[in-house]
Amino acid sequence: MTGLAESIESMEQLAVVWRAMVLDRDSDADVRDLPGIAVRWADCRFAFWNCVTLTDVGADAGVLAQRLSRAADIMRSKRHPGFLWVFENLLDGDARTALRAAAEQAGLVYAFSGTGMAGDLLPIPEPTHPDLTFVRVTTDGQLQAYADINSRAYGFPLEAGRDGLVGSDLWKNRVYAYLGMRDGTPVTCAATVEAEGRLFVVLVATDPEWERRGYGEAVTRKALYEGARATGLTRATLHATVAGAPVYPRIGFAPNSPIGFYSLAPGSTDG
Repeated sequence: MTGLAESIESMEQLAVVWRAMVLDRDSDADVRDLPGIAVRWADCRFAFWNCVTLTDVGADAGVLAQRLSRAADIMRSKRHPGFLWVFENLLDGDARTALRAAAEQAGLVYAFSGTGMAGDLLPIPEPTHPDLTFVRVTTDGQLQAYADINSRAYGFPLEAGRDGLVGSDLWKNRVYAYLGMRDGTPVTCAATVEAEGRLFVVLVATDPEWERRGYGEAVTRKALYEGARATGLTRATLHATVAGAPVYPRIGFAPNSPIGFYSLAPGSTDG
């Protein structure tokens, strides 16, 4: 794949996976494909399930300004906050230069950055870690532990992560979600899910108390190993945080597009 093709793949994988995730959370979720915008909004307390992303390829600065304004209007209409995802390599050069200022003009503020990644890397060897045993998530108790690790890792209230995941049949049956257990305590987690001929890595997190021990890499390898073994897929995709970006190339992922995450500016809501 070319660099642009992989950036398009990264955006499309988000749209596909988040459709399933938010409809699993709420069958009446706002899932729409508008001109240049994909809405995937569960309107729950778990902010990652409240997502809008730009889908134009080669948008110029004028189109970008229009899309940002429309995205901000959509976000203002919701009860719960979420994020606009912008795959920056899908914009033309002038639009990339104008992005931050145009976002501010639309009432959005830069929240954090990420990186789209992909690779033809499967199968991989079955992973091990001297500190960990791996358990597949199949019960609500295990799913709550998974949610709580994500909440602690990303700075969300515990109730937010639980609102996004606990009770999900999708996560207990069709997602290859794993906990890494240290002396019986869940300390890290990762999952993969099949998405249009690829395995998509989702919601990797390690309890902040147990970071920098290789736990996140180990449990990600486990989720990839089991997902590939079950599906026979050979290509995988993910969206990395700044913390995770150095880890995934060791598994075989290569970066494609920078991703900017934007939230509504304070005072920019309808109420």
